[in-house]
Amino acid sequence: MSSAKSDFTQGNILGKMIRFMMPILGALILQAAYGAVDLLVVGRFGTTAGLSAVSTGSQVLNLVTFVVTQFAMGITVLIARYIGEKDTKQIGSLIGGATVVFAIISAVLFVVMITLAHPISVLMQAPEEAVEKTAVYVRICGGGIFFIVAYNVLAAIFRGLGDSQSPLIFVAIACVVNIVGDLTLVAGFHMDAAGAAIATVFAQSVSVVFALIMLVRKQLPFTITKKDFRINVNCKRAMKVGLTLALQECLTQGSFLALCAFINRLGLMASSGYGVACKIVSFAMLIPSALMQSMASFVSQNVGAGNEKRAKKAMFTGIGIGLAIGCIVFVFVLFKGDLLTAIFTKDTAVVQRGYEYLKGFAPETILTAILFSMIGYFNGHDRTVWVMMQGLMQTLLVRLPLAYYMSIQPDASLTMIGLAAPIATIFGVILNVVYYQIHYGRRKNATA
Repeated sequence: MSSAKSDFTQGNILGKMIRFMMPILGALILQAAYGAVDLLVVGRFGTTAGLSAVSTGSQVLNLVTFVVTQFAMGITVLIARYIGEKDTKQIGSLIGGATVVFAIISAVLFVVMITLAHPISVLMQAPEEAVEKTAVYVRICGGGIFFIVAYNVLAAIFRGLGDSQSPLIFVAIACVVNIVGDLTLVAGFHMDAAGAAIATVFAQSVSVVFALIMLVRKQLPFTITKKDFRINVNCKRAMKVGLTLALQECLTQGSFLALCAFINRLGLMASSGYGVACKIVSFAMLIPSALMQSMASFVSQNVGAGNEKRAKKAMFTGIGIGLAIGCIVFVFVLFKGDLLTAIFTKDTAVVQRGYEYLKGFAPETILTAILFSMIGYFNGHDRTVWVMMQGLMQTLLVRLPLAYYMSIQPDASLTMIGLAAPIATIFGVILNVVYYQIHYGRRKNATA
């Protein structure tokens, strides 16, 4: 590991942030490609019911994946903090303890997703024609949940070490495996949604194997011993940071599940169209997500080194990067959304329903540049309780009530339902700006 590249406490902020962020963005793009390829291949070679099943089932999988990713953020933040403090001997026990905790989490998820796959599909109000296929998709993904969790934990470790390139490599390999698997099982053997799920799980298992090999071969600034594999002080500290983030993400993703259920009630075409739109949305949100993840590591190192001024500059730099790119994405999604949805299906009705949702959602591509950069800044400060609170307020007070209200109108419009997301984000930005001003004022007064 090059100490110069992974040291965020000195050098040009913009240059270092872009260099660190780009591999994270690449890895996120390839991760999003998992679900996109599943939907693309099933949309082209499977059935409409299979398309709806993958759409609904992937929402459940996204809930699990994103919650685990946020929980693992505690590992990233704490590793970066120890590196900033030059106290790397603590990292071994942190990783060992985290391994035990996430193994337990995987076991619980395995049982829940295997045994409750059908009730979950019904709860999601999957269209009647797609309920069984959705249950099969969820059950297969549940069978491979150990690999899905392990991948996200390993990626968190690499990012904490200031290495965003290695996760890009092993997820790229997995993406290729997933594409081959989808084409073989769905297009070749006509296994529909089940084939897409099997390909996804197998691809994740391959990525875990490569990640472990790369971690073992890496020159690490710490050692891990057998006694580290227990729930210890460092592990508890990371879990404390990650737990609030995971709870907030759970509610956020839960709101998307609820939104999916609201739209599923509008019929098979609306369900399939929303599923296609969600894949476009997942790609549009990648840059803000990459900014948030890199910001947490960047800020945490500088806070550990006592350089608060540089941490603040990093946040505003991230906002600038996000806004510049977000405006371009906004124009493309708003005016060319039908071309994007047409990539995933030949059904013109599904294409139009997906585009309807994207028209309402489009402003989110700009607004999240501000929101996610600020969240990354607060995560780097261990202000995860606030991150959870603002997420709760956005979801419970704005996003869910507004989306539900729009969905029960006599002529329910997917465009109006899509507007719930950017309106909630505007509310979130206001909350975070107020909190930042209070936080900054306290520090300013303390130093006066």
